[in-house]
Amino acid sequence: MATTARPSHAKGTIVIDGCELTVTNPEKLLWPEKRITKAMYLEKLAQLSPYLLTYCRNRYLTTIRFPHGWNDKSFYQKNAPEPRPDFVRTAMLDSINYVHLDSLPTLLWLGNLACLEFHPSFHRIGERLPAEWLIDIDPSVDPEPRIMEAAGIIGEILDKMNIRSVPKTSGATGVQIYVPIPQEKGYTFEQLRRIGEFVASYAVKQHPRLFTIERLKKNRGTLIYIDYLQHWYGKTLSAPYTPRARVDASVSTPLTWDEVGRRADPRDFHLLNIGERLQQKGDLIAQLPPQSLDHVLSIIQK
Repeated sequence: MATTARPSHAKGTIVIDGCELTVTNPEKLLWPEKRITKAMYLEKLAQLSPYLLTYCRNRYLTTIRFPHGWNDKSFYQKNAPEPRPDFVRTAMLDSINYVHLDSLPTLLWLGNLACLEFHPSFHRIGERLPAEWLIDIDPSVDPEPRIMEAAGIIGEILDKMNIRSVPKTSGATGVQIYVPIPQEKGYTFEQLRRIGEFVASYAVKQHPRLFTIERLKKNRGTLIYIDYLQHWYGKTLSAPYTPRARVDASVSTPLTWDEVGRRADPRDFHLLNIGERLQQKGDLIAQLPPQSLDHVLSIIQK
């Protein structure tokens, strides 16, 4: 996608997949430190779209908008903005009319509105069962030099339970452990929360100076919070490959366990280099087969 450079007050029109889209203020800096303009941002979103759309399609989408750039005022947007083009689809849930992010034109329309973060629901539109399972590893301090050590420990616990997983940076301070699950199994949020509680409690018992399951941040000290409760119906988490409103223009990026072992820095994965990484490694989550959890549930449900 190419956008012709214009003064910041100008508008430009582009046609994407047969849909006409107006781009306002293409030269506005959304990440001034990285010199990333809105036009550049839309180009990066187009580059990310085959991956980002995979995890936002058929979900209820919450975005975070930063009209004047990542370091200025922001607001969460659940209800689909008005006015909106005819090509933008929506989906109702609990009286909220969410955007259904199912196409590149819709993604770029949201990008033009300075939506810098994309947070989809854990369940698909019209369904009540989880589409995948995630454990959120949330540090209490920023930066947290132990975050990759913490992720590695949770990965090892799952591995010993014969559950393969993919770690991904949140794009901010944390790491999420992502487990694809077979849809035909019909696992419920309650079942996955039970496994999450088992994993978290075991990790805290084994590493009491590293982990906590204390929900109140003010009571955690410097301990890393294992959040198995966020994975629930109607809640959201940062999508794989979503940009984040951080100074480094970081992107939520799936990692290899070798990278976790080498203590990868989440800030090293950002809008200016994510395209090259995806060309080299592809989507690491898509490369992991769905994981049966029957053997674990049969034990902890007794």
